[in-house]
Amino acid sequence: MGEAGRGVRGANPFMGALMLLCHSLFTAVLLIAVTASASVNTLPGCPATCGNVTIPYPFGIGPDCSFPAPGFALSCNDTGNRVHKPFLVNVEFINISLLQAQARIYNQISWQCYNATYAKVSSSTWRLQFIGKPYRFSDTDNKFTVVGCDTLAYIRGQNQNESSYTSGCVSICNSSDSLTNGPCSGIGCCQTSIPKGINYYDVGFDDEFNNSWVWEFNPCSYAVLADADWFKFSTAYITTRELNETNGGRAPMVLDWAIGDETCEVAQRNTTSYACLSKHSDCFNSSNGSGYLCNCSRGYEGNPYLADGCQDIDECTLKDDRYPCNGICTNVPGDYLCTCPTGTKGDPKNGTCNPVLSNLSTSVKLVIGIVTSTSFALLLLLCIVVSMARERRKLIRIKEEYFRRHGGRLLLEEIKSKQGLAFKVFTKEELEQATNNFDKNRILGGGGHGTVYKGILNDNHAVAIKKSKLIDDHQKKEFGKEMVILSQINHRNVVKLLGCCLEVEVPMLVYEFVSNGTLFQLIHDRKRTSHISLDTHLEIALQSAEALAYLHSSASPPILHGDVKSSNILLDDNYHAKVSDFGASMFVPKDETQFATLVQGTCGYLDPEYLQTCQLTDKSDVYSFGVVLLELLTGRKAIYFEGSDEQKSLSSSFLSAMKEDRLLQLLDSHIKNEEDMEVIGEIAELARQCLNVRGEDRPSMKEVADDLDRLRKFKRHPFLQHNSEEIENLLGQPSSYTENEISGYYSIETKAALDIECGR
Repeated sequence: MGEAGRGVRGANPFMGALMLLCHSLFTAVLLIAVTASASVNTLPGCPATCGNVTIPYPFGIGPDCSFPAPGFALSCNDTGNRVHKPFLVNVEFINISLLQAQARIYNQISWQCYNATYAKVSSSTWRLQFIGKPYRFSDTDNKFTVVGCDTLAYIRGQNQNESSYTSGCVSICNSSDSLTNGPCSGIGCCQTSIPKGINYYDVGFDDEFNNSWVWEFNPCSYAVLADADWFKFSTAYITTRELNETNGGRAPMVLDWAIGDETCEVAQRNTTSYACLSKHSDCFNSSNGSGYLCNCSRGYEGNPYLADGCQDIDECTLKDDRYPCNGICTNVPGDYLCTCPTGTKGDPKNGTCNPVLSNLSTSVKLVIGIVTSTSFALLLLLCIVVSMARERRKLIRIKEEYFRRHGGRLLLEEIKSKQGLAFKVFTKEELEQATNNFDKNRILGGGGHGTVYKGILNDNHAVAIKKSKLIDDHQKKEFGKEMVILSQINHRNVVKLLGCCLEVEVPMLVYEFVSNGTLFQLIHDRKRTSHISLDTHLEIALQSAEALAYLHSSASPPILHGDVKSSNILLDDNYHAKVSDFGASMFVPKDETQFATLVQGTCGYLDPEYLQTCQLTDKSDVYSFGVVLLELLTGRKAIYFEGSDEQKSLSSSFLSAMKEDRLLQLLDSHIKNEEDMEVIGEIAELARQCLNVRGEDRPSMKEVADDLDRLRKFKRHPFLQHNSEEIENLLGQPSSYTENEISGYYSIETKAALDIECGR
């Protein structure tokens, strides 16, 4: 403003001073008006604060002070010594933000304590629910945190669509000497994220997780869903009960909130209930669950939920880099004008107000203008060309670096040395063209490792392209070599790897396209009108077992799948099985002491012995395949719900049913008939053997495939049912079992594998 005043006075001192004075008065009046209106953040006559917490509308304290929907009306309670704090029932609010559409609250910490004989002496588990209210737990700011040694805690939740969610965290430490203060590193504490839209959760501890041997230095375990930035691990949390005494056993949690459960497009049609009342406000759909939010439009600030809540910003008084002006600044509604002082011209926002060349002739001015404009245009064009060339070279270098880092050169040499190897190294552009730039309509499925797209190559050949999310650094150098090995897998029941793309940060894989979905969809699709026979179930199980047996025994080197489940078994149009997704696979190490550094797998399928030892073996695949057999027999998911909200593990339910002679209650009604009960009983017995807790007591995949093949032959030749000797040859061992053979198989290791997705 000082430069502007001097420019005006230079042209006419009296008029310049008058204009400067008027502009200052006008700015002051606007500033007072904006300041007064900006302070209005609640409905008339309603409290603006509770204690030291601001309560902005749509929240409110008292009758008719909040938005007319459940959850926005808070109470201001005296917590002692005349200290007032806002509450929703028994939940204390720490602060409320309109701009971020968030609220911070205090959440109770769940805990349980033991004595030296592993007797639980006290415990308190907490549940928190906002069903029917505008809140949902922030998936970006919160993490489920577990503190303790040898502690397993579960978090069970539900979203607005009443879909259930279960996960858990295991925290293990050998001694108090291994603990260090700082971030949660996995020793003494464990953290895991939550999905979007969750508005209910409760906590449970695994009572059978034996931590009696660490009791002397770790008497209690804790679990809480809390603000991830708040938590900093302290060794005192393990050795004392300090965590239970912090804030009265509470931790801050972040809630996202929204208006209603409609989108902006739907809400705007109902003018009587639409919450964005300010005419200078915009509507945005919530990014965490359903509902919508209101923000003041550009150039305005305040409360968009009030009729006059969004007031014009006076950009001229803010001295903010967002609103530059080195000339005369004039505020206008929703924006500002920046002009050069009299006698100058240029771009005042960039500080280029230059004196007018009044003493030069028009011709000279014209020539100077043309030369200046031409030079500037040529310079700008040159800069654009140089920048584009630099960016192109930079992109090429990045692609070459990714290609080298992922072992691309080694891969090309291997392909050249192996004549006839049907494996192609694709470019990034080829796969983008095949998937229409990875259009969401091309998505076939997705999971923890990445997303699979359907692609159409230039020769109109359909393929499945897996775009992964991440890859371990230690895997990058060996990636090209492993691609050559995987590309040479040749089995009719294993999905063929056709090629890969290495010039991206995370390599993309190209597989053959299998058209008929997954075994998981075949078993659990409720919309399916036709039902698949036991013969087809048996054939799919046999083909899958043969594929895994091939990977374990015939591949060179042998391959452990690591994530066997029904959703990783694809089906073609003739219901022929193809095992897929080697995202968690590893080659059998030459050094038997090699261990996996991160437990991977899927809830309900995870080998309990693998969970305890972190050592992946071929018997880990056998255990997971046993769960797939149970899905085929029962039609139930690996983790399923029984009754209203009781979550159960299919493997543990099956072992209990076998022990109590209740197998018929679990069987799928579509395959249950008297003629097939002998075969079904043998399949159930085979599944039970696969689910042995001790890996060495499980059969190999080759033995599983042989047993299924004998059962298939027996099923196809019913005339052998009258020849007991041939029945014994086909079925192998008798189908009877004793209670002593089954007892002991359902143990804590089995329970520990139920709900945990370790690193997947």
